[in-house]
Amino acid sequence: QLQACGGGLVQAGGSLRLSCAASGRTFSSYTMGWFRQAPGKEREFVAAISGSGGRTNYVDSVKGRFTISRDNAKNTVYLQMNSLKPEDTAVYYCAADRFGRLWPTRNEYDWWGQGTQVTVSS
Repeated sequence: QLQACGGGLVQAGGSLRLSCAASGRTFSSYTMGWFRQAPGKEREFVAAISGSGGRTNYVDSVKGRFTISRDNAKNTVYLQMNSLKPEDTAVYYCAADRFGRLWPTRNEYDWWGQGTQVTVSS
């Protein structure tokens, strides 16, 4: 089970940090990802992190602005979002791949959080 939080309304150029708490004793073996879905668009990949946290992957549009990290002691993954733009507005979802693949496709993630709304005003 995944529980995402931290979304909200922010002005362009601002920052938000999303969190996603997971249940289970094998969290450190999961690849964790963040996706987002804007109205009328498909859910798109944003960032992913390996089980150990040593490897990360980002979509080009967020490189240099977003940082994914994890705390395996707390079973939590984070998405620090800086220099936010109106086009970052979407519902953000966290997801877990129990097989720890590098890197799973969207359909290969096993579990999804409920989503948290991020709105960036211009």
